[in-house]
Amino acid sequence: MKKMLPWLITILLAITLIAGAAFVLIPALSGKKSEVTPNAQAAQAEQLPRLSADELVEVSSEITGIKTNLADADYIVQMNLSFQLNDAKAKEAFEKIKDISIKPIVIQLLADTKPDELRTAKGRSQFSDKLTDLINKSLPEGHLGNAKITDFLLAAI
Repeated sequence: MKKMLPWLITILLAITLIAGAAFVLIPALSGKKSEVTPNAQAAQAEQLPRLSADELVEVSSEITGIKTNLADADYIVQMNLSFQLNDAKAKEAFEKIKDISIKPIVIQLLADTKPDELRTAKGRSQFSDKLTDLINKSLPEGHLGNAKITDFLLAAI
């Protein structure tokens, strides 16, 4: 039995390594990501149905002309945003409060954002995700599906 123990340990170790490699490589080879971020989970859980152009216009709203300083007072940002809500009733409620509730949320989030966070597409996407979460907390009814930056200018002053 003592002579077989090293062989058994070697075989068990080999099986464990093969199983671990398979666990890592199979998702990579199939083109799927093995890790799921919280934002991706939220997006999967709350996917909006594919809409026609007319339906998209019915549930979308815009805020234009936002100009404010960022967390670094030496930088100013000018942007326009587009918002897609889950239905026309939610859009109507959004339209009523966008100047008194939504725009201040955007300005506050920008005031806490550093210029480097908005220089990349990933940073802008993260900003949009944070903005969507904050706005959803303040909506009286309905649900904001996503917020997108439609126009963006970052400048040092």
